[in-house]
Amino acid sequence: MLPWHKSAFTKLKQMIDQNHLPHALLITGMPQMGKFELMQQLVQTLLCHDQSCGECRVCRAIAKDNPKEILEVPTLIRRSHYPNMVYCRTEVNDRGVESKNIRINQIRAFCEALNKTADDLQIGVLFYADQMNVSAANSLLKTLEEPRDNTLIILLAHNPKNLPATILSRCQSVHLSPAYDEATQTWLEDHISQTQNADFDVAQLLENTHGVPFKVLSELSGDGFIHYQNWQNQLLDMVAHPTTLSQVQDFEGNEVAVLNCLQNLVIEGIRLKSLGHEGGLVELNQVVKTVRPDFLFRLLDDIYHAINLSKTTVNIKLLLDNVLIVWSHITHLKRYPQITRT
Repeated sequence: MLPWHKSAFTKLKQMIDQNHLPHALLITGMPQMGKFELMQQLVQTLLCHDQSCGECRVCRAIAKDNPKEILEVPTLIRRSHYPNMVYCRTEVNDRGVESKNIRINQIRAFCEALNKTADDLQIGVLFYADQMNVSAANSLLKTLEEPRDNTLIILLAHNPKNLPATILSRCQSVHLSPAYDEATQTWLEDHISQTQNADFDVAQLLENTHGVPFKVLSELSGDGFIHYQNWQNQLLDMVAHPTTLSQVQDFEGNEVAVLNCLQNLVIEGIRLKSLGHEGGLVELNQVVKTVRPDFLFRLLDDIYHAINLSKTTVNIKLLLDNVLIVWSHITHLKRYPQITRT
């Protein structure tokens, strides 16, 4: 059991114990929060006679499933090693290209597979449900409105706001919240190598990734996090000492990555300001104490706009410079300036 899953799993276990598990369950949370792993824990708890022992025939069958793997051949749905379980996700289409959306023909196949008569519980897992196109969502709606007995449909979604209200209203939701607690920090310490553990502060890593533990591990797997920390340190030094703005050289060629790093800092600053808390970054705490909240929100809007403009022919270096001028003076501004729009 992942420590940041305990609250959500307690809610699920209570549904099971009280025989109130719905026909359709929606598990939400940011990418890399472990929604898929929570789903597997739930399925094993439902099907295993010893509630997820990990050793029985059912647990071993589910453990063999690897539906996250990208296939090179077109397919609509994937069968589990457990005979009464199917998965639906974005797949390679007939042209050999992975689709950005879950398509209507996939949902039809998914629903048809769950429409058979079976004595044992039938389970369908849809990930990620917020990738369904409109036609696919409408096709799923009929099955959600008229569910078969002994059937459970589990939808995983990064952003439930991208799902139609008609889908949301027919699902019981369980949310995985960002995790900053000591149990999660201990789990991360156990999964980070000794060398990395000496180099990084785990609480700070969680703050940098907005409480997403698996994202911490993925970013530490290469040297990307080292670059990220260097950029973060320079950005924090810049706001403490605005004259260092002209000395920054590492940002050239990494403008979008730096904007993303600054975006994370501003989001964290807004979070700390709204909660009245201090975080693990001393320099950011100083900014939070003195900055006007509306200036942080306006800067965040400008950063979002700059990141979007980076996909065009805009001069991203000049745009980043404009953003950094505002950032470096954010605690001294009397009036928020207009950043050049293109």
